[in-house]
Amino acid sequence: MAESIARRDAADVIEPCSAGLTPLGFVPALTTQTLSANGYSIESLCSTPITHAVWDAADIVINMSGIPKQSAFIDYRKVEDWDVQDPYGTDPVLYQTIYEDIQRRVAQLADRLRSAAPLKNVPTKSGGKVTRHHEK
Repeated sequence: MAESIARRDAADVIEPCSAGLTPLGFVPALTTQTLSANGYSIESLCSTPITHAVWDAADIVINMSGIPKQSAFIDYRKVEDWDVQDPYGTDPVLYQTIYEDIQRRVAQLADRLRSAAPLKNVPTKSGGKVTRHHEK
């Protein structure tokens, strides 16, 4: 959900790339239904593992696995833990609640990035990664 939300709501500062520690290998139907019902694109969403290339390209990694970053990652300096409940296997009401939580967190991250040091008008990466481009 975070990837789709960031793609639409924070494209000026976030270029999302979603990847998981233990991906399902598919995007659950209630995820796509919740996003679509709230006006978000589900195009090109997929469930993939985080790779070395994705990790290396990221400035910020948002960890929503539920595993503390110190336990989940060897080098966790660029990891930010978000305590977000996993709705998989639950009902549409909980999916909507989780969607609203993620939407709020993405908006807060985008606001932090916008208020940080002056940036070029170049998108950055998040959801799974964030890359910042500073003016020189």
